[in-house]
Amino acid sequence: MSADSPAGSGGVISRDEVAHLARLSRLAVTDDELDVFAGQLDVILSSVARVGEVAADDIPPMSHAVPLQNVFRPDERRPSLDQEQALSGAPAAEEGRFRVPRILGEEQ
Repeated sequence: MSADSPAGSGGVISRDEVAHLARLSRLAVTDDELDVFAGQLDVILSSVARVGEVAADDIPPMSHAVPLQNVFRPDERRPSLDQEQALSGAPAAEEGRFRVPRILGEEQ
């Protein structure tokens, strides 16, 4: 089935289901878009179903195709800026802290 074929032709997902999903998602979708999206989703869902049909009895379940290894290292103390140096490049400071514009109303 091609990506632009109507889903009403025996597809995995119907036009009505796409309309329902659009309503749930609060998306405004035209009638033409419903047909296009139904066809596209049908192709996607059919492709996913084909992947699920792969005979994989000899392949062990895994979360990643390659082994992952976390590389942890201990924290190390290093010299850093003191408060005055850190605030020296700030456009505004107040009581030893960065002053930033208020983003919430006064009533918060």
